[in-house]
Amino acid sequence: MAHPLKGRRVIELGTMVAAPFATHILGALGAEVVKIEPPAGDTTRALVRGGPSGTLIAYSHGKRSLCLDLTGAGGKEVFRRLVASADIVVHNLAPAAARKLGVTAADCDAANPRIIHVHVKGYGEGPQADDLATNPVAEAATGVMDDHRIDGRPSRLGPSYHDQFAGAYAVIRVLAALLDPAPTAADRHIEIGLYETGLHLAARDLAGLQLKSQLLGRPEKEAGGEFAMPGYGAYETADHRWIYLLTLTDAHWARLATALAMPPAPELARLRERKKQRERVEAMVREAVAALSFDDAAARLRGAGLGHNEVMPLTRVLDAPQARHPGKLRHLAFRGLDFAIPEFPGPAAPETAEPPPELGEHSVPLLRELGYDEAGAAALLASGTVQGIDPQAFGWAPVKASG
Repeated sequence: MAHPLKGRRVIELGTMVAAPFATHILGALGAEVVKIEPPAGDTTRALVRGGPSGTLIAYSHGKRSLCLDLTGAGGKEVFRRLVASADIVVHNLAPAAARKLGVTAADCDAANPRIIHVHVKGYGEGPQADDLATNPVAEAATGVMDDHRIDGRPSRLGPSYHDQFAGAYAVIRVLAALLDPAPTAADRHIEIGLYETGLHLAARDLAGLQLKSQLLGRPEKEAGGEFAMPGYGAYETADHRWIYLLTLTDAHWARLATALAMPPAPELARLRERKKQRERVEAMVREAVAALSFDDAAARLRGAGLGHNEVMPLTRVLDAPQARHPGKLRHLAFRGLDFAIPEFPGPAAPETAEPPPELGEHSVPLLRELGYDEAGAAALLASGTVQGIDPQAFGWAPVKASG
């Protein structure tokens, strides 16, 4: 994989998902990422049995950690020096916290007039600009949660997709600013709202609602993909495994009917007719799949050139040959445990396989890089403004034997 951002320095003040996910991608593109953490560490360092969570392992590997107290003058001076040495700052602090700690776009511009400053926040410009939001709050505000109910109660999706999309949108904006030979302050000062991210993700559904409202004279939601197209969804096989069928077109339907040996039904050749007889079509597909073992059904579908895949539980996802193909996984050893972490998509294996940094692991080397002499660095450490590595911090609690 090419590393176009090699030689660029990125400063991250992030916790949980959005900002760390953005800098994870920038790091995969070759940038050096310095993760600034408060003395208590990133929240994700203590979420699982008192130790790091999957979020830290997946999205902070290969970064450098500087443990820095930004509440005092000494910490702010270290931060200013670091900004002066950097190309990009990414954070997802609350707006009030960003102002209090001195990490706003104006603060960073004062230290480095060329800096690209990214703030991933709850809401962009508007009446809620200073309000707080998290991934599920964005889901609630943009229609996703209303469509996802468990026992009738609106519920968050499992993965933090809005956080991750916001991080990816931030990277796109950063790359655009880097490509611009003369970016303005407006180009360099990037704000990505989780709410605005959610609106953009919901654009298709919102446009569909408006379309049907105008065509039908009443508001009506468009159904989701598998519900809009009968035969496009998950079905259970005879050996109680689930297979997801991709049946998008009339040609797909014809091949599916042949592959699964469904009874002839020429009147269902067109999608419009299949939609009218949705329950009949669903019953036909459900019965045809239920008569076959998973392996038999998969072989028939593959022979017919139809898209499909088993609905995989997380426990088996990384066992798939496609997942194990070279370049897909990064193998890390971290705190005596082994991890296979899905890699940023690309054609080649990563250059390095560094684990996530321990809190403050690079504090002292970074101080020296920023021009602090031995006495200056020692004073910062002694005052608690900067903390060095403590390998015993955030340890996982011992796993109890079963039985």
